[in-house]
Amino acid sequence: MKLRRSLPRPARYSGFGLLRHALGGAPWPPVWRRHDLRDRYDVVVIGGGVHGLATAYYLAANHGVNNVAVLERGYLGGGASGRNTAIIRSNYLTPEGVAFYHRSVRLYESLAADLNFNVMFSQRGHLTLAHTDSALRTMRWRAEVNKLQGVDSSLVGRSEIGSLVPHLDVSDRPRFPILGGLWHPPGGIVRHDAVVWGYARGADAAGVHLHQDTEVVGIDVTGGRVQGVRTNRGRIAAPAVVACTAGWASTVCDLAGVALPITTFPLQAAVTEPVRPFLDTVVVSGTRHVYVSQTDRGELVFGAAVDPFPSYSSRGSLEFTEGVAAHVLELMPALAPVRILRQWAGLCDMTPDFSPVMGPTPVEGFYVDVGWGTYGFKAGPVAGETMASLVATGKTPDLIAPFDLARFTDGRLVGERGAAAVGH
Repeated sequence: MKLRRSLPRPARYSGFGLLRHALGGAPWPPVWRRHDLRDRYDVVVIGGGVHGLATAYYLAANHGVNNVAVLERGYLGGGASGRNTAIIRSNYLTPEGVAFYHRSVRLYESLAADLNFNVMFSQRGHLTLAHTDSALRTMRWRAEVNKLQGVDSSLVGRSEIGSLVPHLDVSDRPRFPILGGLWHPPGGIVRHDAVVWGYARGADAAGVHLHQDTEVVGIDVTGGRVQGVRTNRGRIAAPAVVACTAGWASTVCDLAGVALPITTFPLQAAVTEPVRPFLDTVVVSGTRHVYVSQTDRGELVFGAAVDPFPSYSSRGSLEFTEGVAAHVLELMPALAPVRILRQWAGLCDMTPDFSPVMGPTPVEGFYVDVGWGTYGFKAGPVAGETMASLVATGKTPDLIAPFDLARFTDGRLVGERGAAAVGH
């Protein structure tokens, strides 16, 4: 994705400039600016995470719409965008999902150059393990769907898995022997805060107003059309409002009278002390409900499935720590001495078919980009690109047409549970 020639770009520093700031005490300019809240914008985006910031950025970059306000009740990236494990992949199960996430991976590949900001995208590969015959059949199914969509995925056997991840026990002795796996080379990890900061800096440079500590407390609707929003800092008139919230999508959309088929669950994760790099790929076990990757600093990041009960709590639990540690050790017993340093939880809005809800709503001018479950961060770039196109042109892009709200009443579900339940 290339920027328009007329779009301002954030400042670039030479080596001498970086040294002067680091050693000479010269003040760093802010990454984005503070603005007074206008009483009217062309577009209001609710949510200052990667989806909201990407939508605002692409509205300005691709469509020249920069009279845009992003409203975040806390700080930018403080919600789900800062509470995930930053895994990027496109090896989904449905043709609609594969095409959608494939576009997002392609955008991530050029994102650092497009934003002039290093997002540290490391395409180290994504390996999903199969421990049963039924899991192996699902992997084969996903591999064939991926190939038909032009995505690099293939079914691999024990010997290749042993070469990719030598610390895995690929013998037939473990309680859960590895029968094979789905190998997806384009997958990997990214620095989630860098993605947020890059989009925020790019949107600010294009003229978008980023408002932190600004909570939306009401959405004004008259005659079936959105008129604007009410915030803790005052009212804003706007002909277009985009809800890009995660964890609180139902409560925000209720303000506009739009009901969503969403249930919110906590999703926990943990990180260990740094150890010498040994894990070059992302490893997922759907059977054991666990996944693990290693950061560039050496920490191991663990995650699992969502908690078994709906809640808005973002606190960790001992039950999660014990469970995820046990499942990781079933795969890699040598990690027993490694200490867990911290754990956290984020909120996931789960839909009945494990696919997002994107597009217009029965309220004219009110759009949603919600229901991302456990896989919203990897979709940030493509969600922003397509939602910006929808708002600017009034036409729903083909990539997001299958994810409309009406599919739940029309019986057009896009079932992604087989690829999204734990394989973040």
